[in-house]
Amino acid sequence: MATKNLSEYNTATVPDASNMIFGIVVAEWNPEITGALLEGCVNTLEKHGALPENIHVKTVPGSFELIYGARQMTLNDGYDAVIVLGSVIRGETPHFDYICQGVTEGIARLNATNNIPVVYGLLTTNDFQQAKDRAGGRLGNKGDECAVVAIKMAKF
Repeated sequence: MATKNLSEYNTATVPDASNMIFGIVVAEWNPEITGALLEGCVNTLEKHGALPENIHVKTVPGSFELIYGARQMTLNDGYDAVIVLGSVIRGETPHFDYICQGVTEGIARLNATNNIPVVYGLLTTNDFQQAKDRAGGRLGNKGDECAVVAIKMAKF
């Protein structure tokens, strides 16, 4: 199956986000990647009508802490959706596997137990180039995609 870039999505299927409030939790680790994901996410939210003052960004040290950050945002009760953005790049130890599995399970648990959608924006790549390709590179920007998912889920 070919990879589909966000530029191919149908903008007519994305609801108006002008009355929505979004929380974004961004990992500080791999800042070149997470910064690009954040930029794409915010730009896409605004493109679909979200007001800048209704986009609240918080940072956490690493990807594992995205779970806690997202949970705190869901407790706020003021967000229509929460987006987590992070990047874990495979290294020489099993650390990659534990972090990726832990974050995935944590975000899944938040979605199963809360009334606010939490959008999974964790890049899990084998190398830095793969991460760059997915953070504004040749494969688009997964931050853009997370924004579209958040808007659609907020309207669900």
